[in-house]
Amino acid sequence: MSTAELRSALLGLEIFAGLTEDQLDWLVSVSEPRVLADGEVLFRDGEEADGFHVLLAGGLVVTKVVDGREEVLTRHSTEEESAAAEEHDGKPSAAHRFTGELPLLTDGSYVATAAASGPATTVVAYPKPVFFEMLTRCHGVAAVLIPVLAWRIKSSEVQARKRATVEALGTLAAGLAHELNNPAAAVARAAQELAPALEGLTRTAQAWGAAATGAERSVFDRLAEELDKLPPPTTTDPFAQADAEEEIADWAEEAGTERPGLLGSGISDLGLELGWLLERLEGVSEPALPAALDHLAALLEIRSLAAELRAAGPRISQLVAATRDYANLDRAPEQRFAVADGIENTLVVLRAKLAGIAIVREYEPGLPELTGYPSELNQVWTNLVDNAAEAMEGAGTLTLRVRAEGVCLVVEIADTGRGIPEDSLPRIFEPFYTTKDVGKGTGLGLHLSYRIVTQRHHGSITARSRPGETRMVVRLPLTTAAACAAPPDEPTSDSSTTR
Repeated sequence: MSTAELRSALLGLEIFAGLTEDQLDWLVSVSEPRVLADGEVLFRDGEEADGFHVLLAGGLVVTKVVDGREEVLTRHSTEEESAAAEEHDGKPSAAHRFTGELPLLTDGSYVATAAASGPATTVVAYPKPVFFEMLTRCHGVAAVLIPVLAWRIKSSEVQARKRATVEALGTLAAGLAHELNNPAAAVARAAQELAPALEGLTRTAQAWGAAATGAERSVFDRLAEELDKLPPPTTTDPFAQADAEEEIADWAEEAGTERPGLLGSGISDLGLELGWLLERLEGVSEPALPAALDHLAALLEIRSLAAELRAAGPRISQLVAATRDYANLDRAPEQRFAVADGIENTLVVLRAKLAGIAIVREYEPGLPELTGYPSELNQVWTNLVDNAAEAMEGAGTLTLRVRAEGVCLVVEIADTGRGIPEDSLPRIFEPFYTTKDVGKGTGLGLHLSYRIVTQRHHGSITARSRPGETRMVVRLPLTTAAACAAPPDEPTSDSSTTR
């Protein structure tokens, strides 16, 4: 391409249309034309951004690998028909003719891959220093570039929101396929086991009645009554539960019970340990102890089967409710709702990812309801919990706290994962910024969460991190007139490792 042809081609572009003769002379002198073969890569996702690229002829296809799948984000074309087809989503015509400005302005890496589409794609490359000099020398360039930049950020956010919705629905659908089968299987199993369990309960009741004194029966009755009133455990630690089950079973076997394993699992499932059981059985003599333990094991078995039958219906209702909430993302009207319900919904959706992770709930009793958009906040909880699960890699403790604090409702999601690098922490809410490997993150999840919390709900979201502890703190106003800014002295980082 001759100098005259390059000059004419550049002058015909909207971004350079207002340049003076001197500015155009300079632009031509620093231009580096390049012809790409069909499919040839101009730049790759994750590479350090080193240039601003102007399309003179042909086309470019911009793609990104997300969770192992290559997705087409947009296409740039110099052909009017192809360009018009891409403008249905409000894409400015000028956006077809240049790319690469966003990572240069944010001093980051390319956030997607661009490759030639067509046999004779011609681009002009401007290295990073030249691009910034261009903005200084040619003021008209910024007037065209800024609206395109705003559209690209907005378009990326919209795509990320759609992708997040689809991913949430996909996760929920996979969970539903598994979880909806569980209640039916539980009903069938419980029905099958109920008859022999009732026979066992009758037999152990007779044996216990024959072996026990009146005082011992009173001890057992108090134990059974206390078990009836026990609330479900607030902390679930699978390892501690397994240790407790084994300890109770070993002791029960030495005591002479027929089904020590059943007793161990029944007591440990309630979050109880051997010491608790020994204390409640004081007053039962050694000769009567085996009969007491056999009867207790049979009683716990019946109650467990009954609980499974009672839980089957609500479990299905909960899953259906979760599906309804997620299917209405971005369409739900403003309403009054309980934040803790949305968090529990999120745990249902992400149950498979949370396998092996201990969950601690610290919900302040009597929490007031919030006015806002519950489905959008579900996106926030899903993103924060999912990030925490990834950071812990299947082992650790997830702590969920909800409390009222003045005019705000405060939600804390804490994990015991690797932590966030100290130099990354101030940037985690920026669009397109990610610490994940290429293809494993869009860099928009936390940015979208930030927008939902701050713009849609007028709240705040902050992060604190050190090795072994990362806390995301969301503050939401309880009334529309309130404001929930983060405390000015709240730190954003304590120290760092790689997350």
